[in-house]
Amino acid sequence: MEIKSLAVETVIASLCYVLAFFLTFEALMPVQNRFFPDFYSSASLLFLPHGVRVLTAWLLGWRSIIALLPGVFFTYYYLAGEKVFMASRLMGISIAVLTAPIVFYLLAKVLRDLHPAAHRTPCWPCVMGAGVIAAVAGGILTNLAFGSPVLDYFAFFIGDVAGLFFLMLFLMLLFRYGRRAGIR
Repeated sequence: MEIKSLAVETVIASLCYVLAFFLTFEALMPVQNRFFPDFYSSASLLFLPHGVRVLTAWLLGWRSIIALLPGVFFTYYYLAGEKVFMASRLMGISIAVLTAPIVFYLLAKVLRDLHPAAHRTPCWPCVMGAGVIAAVAGGILTNLAFGSPVLDYFAFFIGDVAGLFFLMLFLMLLFRYGRRAGIR
C-alpha cells in the first residue's frame, strides 16, 4: 500500500468520524437532552461515530486503525482537553479504533470474511451483526475503562447500534438516489 493512498484513507476516515461526532454532539444531543432531560447518562442514543468505525473497519480492515486514530484522538481531545492523556481516555481511544477490526477479523476466522470483494455482494445484515458485536464489546470495555455505572452499558449499546443502523440507512438511500440520478 502506498503512503499516499494510506494518507488519503486516513484523511477521509478521520474527517467522516469527526463530522459524525459533531453531528451527534452538536445537533443530535441537544435534541436528545430536550426530549429526555432526566436521562441518567451523557451517552448519545444515536451515536453515529460507531457507524463510521464499523463501516471503516469493514472497508479497510486493519488499516482502519490508522485511518481512524487521528479523528478519534481529536474527538477525545475536544471532550477532555489535556485529560485525553489519562489512562482511561487512552484506553477509550484504543478500544474505539481496535474493536471493530478485531470483530471483523474474528468473524472471518470463525464464520466468514465480510470485507468487500469484487466476487461477492455485501451482506448488509452481516455487517450490521458485526457492528452489534462491536457495540457490545466496545461498550463493555469502554465502560470498564471509565468505571461507568451499569446503566451506561445499555445507553452505549443503544446509541452505537442506532448510530450504525441510521448511518447505514442514510448511505443506502444516498447511494440509491445516486444510482437513479446516474451518479457513480
